[in-house]
Amino acid sequence: MTLFGAFVVLHVIAGTIGLVAFWIPIATRKGAKNHRKGGRWALGGFVGAGALAIAMAIYSLIDTSRHPEIEDRLLYEGLFGWMMLYLGILTIGFADYGTAVIRHRTDRPALRGARYQIVMAAVVLSGAWCGIFGYRVGDPLMVLVAAIGIVSMLMQEVFVFRERVPGLGAPEPKAYVGEHFRALIGMGISAYTAFLSVGLIRLVPEEVFNPLIWAGPSVIGVSLIIGFTHQAKQRTKKARVPKAGAAQPTG
Repeated sequence: MTLFGAFVVLHVIAGTIGLVAFWIPIATRKGAKNHRKGGRWALGGFVGAGALAIAMAIYSLIDTSRHPEIEDRLLYEGLFGWMMLYLGILTIGFADYGTAVIRHRTDRPALRGARYQIVMAAVVLSGAWCGIFGYRVGDPLMVLVAAIGIVSMLMQEVFVFRERVPGLGAPEPKAYVGEHFRALIGMGISAYTAFLSVGLIRLVPEEVFNPLIWAGPSVIGVSLIIGFTHQAKQRTKKARVPKAGAAQPTG
């Protein structure tokens, strides 16, 4: 077995663990034992898959002769080199932030430290290059996924630094829950997309550049984010409504 072949096997194993375990925290009660346990398995699987995606992307950029059946070599370099590199970094970046907001839920300024800012900067820089390369080769998919990651990192930075943004002020005490959820859904989107790039070319090579297939994880993930965000807002509204018969303040 070649080194790249070993990377692929390990990537598939790690990715499969993450892909299966990812749905456990989605389907179970938030904060419960199964939610936390499933989340740890998904996190470990996706971070491992992300790291291996980075390794495979670097390998593909060094050995550009891989998959000679793909005639457009620039597009191949973009999707299987620069975009996979970016998606690996994005997966790790989402995982890092999603766990950090829980770890530092009572000390949000800790997220402003170099430890976390460097990771988010790496996502933005790799995403920017992915988007630029995609624009140069005329591939809108690369531009789209780059924009999604960059906007996500900017939204995270607004949460981290929002007291310093005029007119925003401090977030609500439980705002970290939404940040945790959105980041780990984002982790799933980027991991699913990176996972497709490994398996798709082997299963249905004629569809490897089909943007509808590549966009699938983003559509499902964004739908989940919108749905759960709406549910969270509804719960917050209900919690703010005084219960019937509750004592009302007198003048």
